[in-house]
Amino acid sequence: MKHLNVYIIALIAVCVSASCRKDLPEINDPANTISGNFSEVFDSYWNGMNNNYVFWDIDTTDWDRVYKQYKPLFAKLNLNDSTDVRKGYTYFKEMTVGLVDSHYDLTFKDSWLADSFSINPAYQRKVASPDYHDPISIFHFYNDVPRGYLDAGAVRGFTNVGTTAQYVAVSGTINQDILYFFFSGFNLKTLYNTDTANGVKTVEQYFFDKLKNTANIKGVIIDVRGNGGGDLADLNFLLGRMIDKQLDFGYTRSKQGNGRLDYSPWAPAFVTPQAGARNITAPIVMLADAWSVSMAEMTTMAVKSLPNGHFVGERTWGANGPLTSNIYYNGGQFSTDYINLVYTSSLMLKYRDGKIYEGVGFPPDVEVKYDAASLETGRDKQLEAAIGLIR
Repeated sequence: MKHLNVYIIALIAVCVSASCRKDLPEINDPANTISGNFSEVFDSYWNGMNNNYVFWDIDTTDWDRVYKQYKPLFAKLNLNDSTDVRKGYTYFKEMTVGLVDSHYDLTFKDSWLADSFSINPAYQRKVASPDYHDPISIFHFYNDVPRGYLDAGAVRGFTNVGTTAQYVAVSGTINQDILYFFFSGFNLKTLYNTDTANGVKTVEQYFFDKLKNTANIKGVIIDVRGNGGGDLADLNFLLGRMIDKQLDFGYTRSKQGNGRLDYSPWAPAFVTPQAGARNITAPIVMLADAWSVSMAEMTTMAVKSLPNGHFVGERTWGANGPLTSNIYYNGGQFSTDYINLVYTSSLMLKYRDGKIYEGVGFPPDVEVKYDAASLETGRDKQLEAAIGLIR
């Protein structure tokens, strides 16, 4: 999602169960199309969405009506006219505005659109929402939280990830017996393994070491506010250290054929205990907000499934469907000769309560709204509510 600097997206679907890709004929494979005109550009995109998009049974967009309405409009456009190219961009934006997939992001190869934003329906809806607010500044977590809430000896780390993203992690204790852990993206396992191999003690290692002393822990706060998601392997890497038996938190399903509604059966989504895990029976509180996306939401759902799990903050972003390359599943992201990438979920996730929270976000059991005025003074009312829940 090009709009969001907080995004560190690298989801690898390795531990959420679903039926893997079967050997199916590639019918109208959008990647193999050659578009000589805008009519063919539209056809390859429409067919790709028709076959690969996983939310058609819950999406309110009438995809057949889209074809009837926009096919004639695209047919009138000239691929070699910059004005028509930008008009086509507008049509793509109109067609996708109501898509429920909140991972959805559309980028183009056309040089005339190189300076344009990608098309991101969920972001457009977020900005237009009456309760919209910016993400909490990363410096609040890096500076204000340690200074105002954590005991002496707290640790923090800052790492550049690639050329455009930064990873921040902070951990420490509150009143000596509440263990706090903030991290800005789900690349915990990768960074941990890299730093450990180089002899660097990570913030993650500090948190895991403290976690071992269960007798001294009155509660755990995992802070994923502003966390844009990342590697699905982190679900086991993090929560798998806090449980002693498999934690079922929902179900996933994928496309198993080229039909619009050709779905696999629902399969369990779960977290697996890791070697040396401690069964944490003290309260585990997830802190999440409107900018908690994807893996941040799935982790919150998993913790909320625990008998000692809680969720404080705001309703999350609403991008729950796991995402990976469509070489593993019969749906998900794809490209055409004109479209750089249709970034869309590979699987649909249903929570253990039977509800699908895609597009609407996962609700907290203790709602504490964003308070800009308090944050400017260094006070964090959402964190204070999490502490109060444990106290």
